[in-house]
Amino acid sequence: MTVIDITAHHNTTNLDKVLKEIAEELSDTMDMLLPSPDKARSGERRLFEAMRYAALSEGKRLRPFLVVSSATLFGVGRSCALQAAASIELIHAYSLVHDDLPAMDDDDTRRGQPSCHKKFDEATAILAGDALLTLAFEILSDVTTHPDSQVRAELIQTLAKSSGCKGMVAGQMMDLLSDNQDFSLEEIAHLQRMKTGALFATSCEAGAILGKAARPLRNALRGYAQDIGLAFQITDDLLDFKKSNVKGSGRQNKSEGKPTFVTAMGEEKASTHARMLCEQAIAHLEVFDKKAEVLRELARYIVERQR
Repeated sequence: MTVIDITAHHNTTNLDKVLKEIAEELSDTMDMLLPSPDKARSGERRLFEAMRYAALSEGKRLRPFLVVSSATLFGVGRSCALQAAASIELIHAYSLVHDDLPAMDDDDTRRGQPSCHKKFDEATAILAGDALLTLAFEILSDVTTHPDSQVRAELIQTLAKSSGCKGMVAGQMMDLLSDNQDFSLEEIAHLQRMKTGALFATSCEAGAILGKAARPLRNALRGYAQDIGLAFQITDDLLDFKKSNVKGSGRQNKSEGKPTFVTAMGEEKASTHARMLCEQAIAHLEVFDKKAEVLRELARYIVERQR
């Protein structure tokens, strides 16, 4: 395999610009799709407020970026791509709300703000997560997401698989078990492919589904997304490892102390592996030529970021 220089032609300014544009458009789309607490009854009002608090908080919005960018490769209309992107981001938001609960990772903060269960309460957070999950599929089933019912059904099926018992939820279950078990490197990779990678893969494939792309093109995007998903997690592990070694830092939640790529491979090998995954991801995009340059930039950004 040809070794790719992942620092070559890295146009961070262009990537930042596109990320910001898509994030702003996504926020507008989700603001429209999420129920408004205005004039709602008291019980609904509190639920709607919690949903909006969780979904509209600031974040990287990488999954929506992948949906919109992959959809652009196939000439998909922006509004359709944004609705599919919003659905996936709502799934991601629900998973974070539930992950932060005391029974899971027990995190008091999320993105610099109180976690949903701290801002409201545990019961409200659970219900808000449930509501975000179901709203995502309601949006995907709507004709405004795509006029072809077969395309909508395939989007629903793909997202259900990646977020359910053979994807993200199973990954979270393995993550909980990792507190009391020693995981091999292969098991850690499998855990992260389900917990993080599955939703990344669906995000890229969603654009291809919307565009009714041929199977080889869909597979290329899925392969790219699976590789950057793992690279993203390894980079997160490396950043957390460096942060934990800063003098005065201490264990803050249940997620710390779990087996990671860094604990299994060591810092240097984990960093090398993340860069190798980035090279693989970029190689998957060869079939798209220059049209996929912004996706290449994202792969480079993922392993070079400092937070």
